[in-house]
Amino acid sequence: MAYLLTFGVIGSLFLASLMLYRYGNIPRQHILVTLSVLTAWCFSFLIVFTIPLDVTSTLYRQCEEKLKPMPESELGNKDNGSNITTTPASNNVHPVECQEPWGMVPASVFPNLWRIIYWSSQFLTWLIMPLMQSYLKAGDFTIKGKLKSALIENAIYYGSYLFICGVLLIYIAVKGVSLDWQKLKAIASSASNTWGLFLLVLLLGYALVEVPRSLWNNAKPGFTLQYAYFKAAKLSTDKAEAEEHVDDVLESLQCISRAVPNNHELRPCVETIMRKVPIELQERASRNFARSGGSSMGATTSTIVPSEKALVRIHKQVIKSLQTLQRTEALWSVQVNTVLHLEDVARNVHSAERRFKTEFPRQRSQLERVCYSATIQWYWECLLKAPFLKALCVVTATMSAMVVWSELTFFCRRPVLSIFANVINVANSNNDFFTIELFSMIVLCYFFYCTYSTILRIRFLNLYYLAPHHQTNEHSLIFSGMLLCRLTPPMCLNFLGLIHMDSHIIQKRIMETYYTQIMGHMDVIGIISNGFNIYFPMCMLAFCLATWFSLGSRALNAMGFQQFLQHETIATELVQEGKDLIAREKRRRQRAEEAIARRRDFSRPDALPSHDYIGKYRGGAAGGGPGSGGVAAAFGSSRTPADGLLRDGDVGYDYAAVASSSALGVPRSLSEEINERFGVSTQMQVGFRGANEQDDEENERRIVGPPPRGLFDDV
Repeated sequence: MAYLLTFGVIGSLFLASLMLYRYGNIPRQHILVTLSVLTAWCFSFLIVFTIPLDVTSTLYRQCEEKLKPMPESELGNKDNGSNITTTPASNNVHPVECQEPWGMVPASVFPNLWRIIYWSSQFLTWLIMPLMQSYLKAGDFTIKGKLKSALIENAIYYGSYLFICGVLLIYIAVKGVSLDWQKLKAIASSASNTWGLFLLVLLLGYALVEVPRSLWNNAKPGFTLQYAYFKAAKLSTDKAEAEEHVDDVLESLQCISRAVPNNHELRPCVETIMRKVPIELQERASRNFARSGGSSMGATTSTIVPSEKALVRIHKQVIKSLQTLQRTEALWSVQVNTVLHLEDVARNVHSAERRFKTEFPRQRSQLERVCYSATIQWYWECLLKAPFLKALCVVTATMSAMVVWSELTFFCRRPVLSIFANVINVANSNNDFFTIELFSMIVLCYFFYCTYSTILRIRFLNLYYLAPHHQTNEHSLIFSGMLLCRLTPPMCLNFLGLIHMDSHIIQKRIMETYYTQIMGHMDVIGIISNGFNIYFPMCMLAFCLATWFSLGSRALNAMGFQQFLQHETIATELVQEGKDLIAREKRRRQRAEEAIARRRDFSRPDALPSHDYIGKYRGGAAGGGPGSGGVAAAFGSSRTPADGLLRDGDVGYDYAAVASSSALGVPRSLSEEINERFGVSTQMQVGFRGANEQDDEENERRIVGPPPRGLFDDV
């Protein structure tokens, strides 16, 4: 009957792999980053999926203890000093037979499993992953230098923790409490639980209100489209800031490159930095440097050779700025596709044909055309999706209300006011272990979704941000793994407290789960333990009310951080700005499709160029082609003719157009076709950077390259 545990392990590994594929870039990131993040996420999910099995196993053991015949000398003893409360059966007869729950495993499995998960997670989250994160952020040029920087940074990090621990130990010593190894472990566990529970209050207080509200808002096409315009405007601002930051960093890099002679000992370090900059960005920086009078500046600073520390600093800035620019370019493209899809939905709502039509159709596979045809898509997008989301909103709102009520009352032992505890008690009295497992899994999965969806949305000053479509850097992946490892145990301990299976919460001797025996109880440090049952529910309710009234968004909006608040002037202006940006992007895509159609006509053997068509084509090309490329193009994607990696004037990058042109299988580049057809008559030769496929492949090998092979390769 241990197949449920096997399914839990497989499901955890599958879910962690799927998330890592969605957010990470596995071929590009380091193998150690992939393995450590996969392990951290898998163990966190495994805890969530395995807790219901541990709960039913514990209740089954409690049932067996209650039905176990006792000697007459022990009858009537309510407490024999152990941690198990037993109830004698009348006349030593079993009134009810305990039914073995689904997924029952041997008694030694759970203790060993929790020990492996606990110590592995703690080893990863407190030692391996912080060192790895610091190693990846280090700008040094040698393995020794990177390790030294990582150790120094983590020494400062752990020094702050040791200072806090020292203050706590002094406080305990003043109270006259003797300390030994077991008490030190209990204090460390209590401090970890305190940190985790406060973070849990913040995340759950936000998500319990925001999850149902977001589902209800997504069921309103008008609201969703307005918010998409608003988000597009903000992403455009972020993209522009990232481009400006890259220009500033590369300008400094140009000065340093001109200041370091070719025969200098630091020249290899400069070349290491330059190899990480795409060719297009280097050429653009050179042109900007020349236009800004960089030649005279370079002559002035050529005698001042920067130090190695300066090179380390600029190396870190180059890595960070390029990653930010690549992410913002990709997210901008994804957001544009989202807005265009929402506009298609708005146009198709009143369609009499009941077939979903898109303004920019994409190529679909045969299976997708059969299983998700235009008719099925119309019924889902225009007819069924909104009622489904509203029904899901009602379900999640009910779950949120149950969670909030149980959080407010789970400290009350008599009468039992927690809804979750009552459900578990009723099912346990009937030996209905299947209901217990199912109910526990549903509640934990909702906890899991609320908490982790909030983690996936939060941004810490743009340093750590999980971006979908393979745009999350290694630092953010490691940070999320650390956060999940530290947050999951308190979340599960909180759930055990809600169902009254934590003896330290209900102040009653009971047979506890193997999880609490290994992980500890939902205890907090002694300074605040006396009022914990008072302030914890109050904090949960306060955060829920603050989210309901959008106090956080209003405060951020007052401080200058634009938030989407309806009937606000700034939000209205950003929505209109987003509409203008999308309209401009649609014109670019239309020009790109026209250019692709013309290239398709050129590739036909029976196509004869006329003077009118040539003039029209040249006029269209001069007016701004399909785009000027983006960071994704510089990192190995197919490119259209462009003036640079970043935008020049009103020219932007279009991912969909590039993908479509690549799928057409055009035999020759645009510059080759122009030179072949018109070079003889005009006596002119036209060329575009990156138009040659061989040059593209060479640049791709130089910029992207294979993934790091060694354990300590430079990433």
